[in-house]
Amino acid sequence: MNFGRLDRWKVAILVMGPILILLRLGVFEKGDASVVAPTESIPVAEQRLDRLRRLAATLPGKESVYQRAAADLQTREAGVLKAETAAQAQAQLLDVIRQAATANGIDARGAEELRVQPLANDYGEVSVVETFTCGVEQLVNLMADLANRPQLIATREITIVGGNDKKKNVQVRLSLSGVVSKKLVPQKKGLAAF
Repeated sequence: MNFGRLDRWKVAILVMGPILILLRLGVFEKGDASVVAPTESIPVAEQRLDRLRRLAATLPGKESVYQRAAADLQTREAGVLKAETAAQAQAQLLDVIRQAATANGIDARGAEELRVQPLANDYGEVSVVETFTCGVEQLVNLMADLANRPQLIATREITIVGGNDKKKNVQVRLSLSGVVSKKLVPQKKGLAAF
């Protein structure tokens, strides 16, 4: 089918016509062209601009302080027990205790009590209680080994009862705590939260 010259013009008008009408109404439409009065004077605007420039000039310094603080926080939090749940954190703490006990020849398998509670505003504390029998020198070595571990663990309570055997072993009840993220601490609900 051949189009003549007149037919090509008709097709062009049919295609380009709606496009031109939309451009005229949408893009080139003259809206309300009223002039808005300035809300502040030029000196006030210059002062505001100067203040914003001074604030922007302090940004690199603040970023470097933030970077140093973030690096320092990461270094300090290296000993925090990393876990997804409180039970996993308690298992990690038990594992640390049992590794130290095994290294010092102590059979520590009796975990009695497991507890999770808040520690200040930003952290939580998991606690475990182990009971075992050992010699006094083994207990001293165990406590030194626990103090040298990279995890943030501390002794909450220690009870030592003398034994009657010839090896002079003592019965020990040792409560240890580790630091965890605040998200692992169960939230109190209801009136107890106040």
